[in-house]
Amino acid sequence: MTKNKTVLFSAALSLLLLAGCKGTGKKNAENKNDNEKFPSEMVSFRAYENNPVFSGTGTNTWDTKIRERGYILKEDNIFKMWYSGYRGSSSDIKYPGYATSADGIHWERYAENPVFDKKWTEDMFVVKVDNLYYMFAEGDNDIAHLLTSEDGIEWHEQGDLTILKTTGDTIPGPYGTPTIWVENNKWYLFYERDDQGIWLATTGDKLVWANVQDEPVLKTGPDDYDREAVAANQIVKFRERYYMYYHGCKNYKTAKRGDIVTWTSNVAVSEDLINWEKYTGNPLIDDDVSSPVLVFDGEKYNLYTMHDKVRFFPAK
Repeated sequence: MTKNKTVLFSAALSLLLLAGCKGTGKKNAENKNDNEKFPSEMVSFRAYENNPVFSGTGTNTWDTKIRERGYILKEDNIFKMWYSGYRGSSSDIKYPGYATSADGIHWERYAENPVFDKKWTEDMFVVKVDNLYYMFAEGDNDIAHLLTSEDGIEWHEQGDLTILKTTGDTIPGPYGTPTIWVENNKWYLFYERDDQGIWLATTGDKLVWANVQDEPVLKTGPDDYDREAVAANQIVKFRERYYMYYHGCKNYKTAKRGDIVTWTSNVAVSEDLINWEKYTGNPLIDDDVSSPVLVFDGEKYNLYTMHDKVRFFPAK
């Protein structure tokens, strides 16, 4: 190799190395940013080898099958689960069932299920505030409604939710998958409209809600895993950031007859409940396993998915 060629080769090699370093640096910076905003406690889970841990009975009962979102709370060393049961047809009325567990894996149904049968009730979220349980759930035609209970078993209907635009105009249904966050005595409602986005509203009486903004706080896409549908399931606060666990779908609208409609479990982060950033590692769980709910077992967070069977994903 001549001297001139050697100089040219060295210069080209230096440029290539510099470009490579720049690319690696950018990637490392992105990874560092992801690791900071999405710590392993919030995103690292493994599949339990004996999944599912709970499902419909598969026999001729009111809960032959279960569907959509259920909810799990751990209280006084007991895991409490509310789930949506039905006989199997999409037109069948859905009712809430109740089950308990000592370890979060082996579940026992409540003998007097369903725990409420006066109105279509599914896709529920349960929160306990001041010793009272609040269940926000979907009713017929995806209209969210509210129930309350003193023991989590005997429920009383309080009425349908009304949601207002920032202008004060009432929003027509559907509005479903109601998800509640309570902080400093302020109540927040995350809801979806035909799964086409997630909106945020606040309230003074828990029945009439007003949008914080009329644009969704979390939109579909742009990636395939949630390109055609999103719906919130839970908000968790960890290290001064908010984490939204939500389900998404890539072919909710465009699937043709015979196609598999694939739902996914995902997470996004926010510092103000309004501006959300999706995790670049989404989906957390694929393969039509959705409606994620995070449960703290006293030591760590574990993930459950509720549709269409309950599956357990302990922390890695």
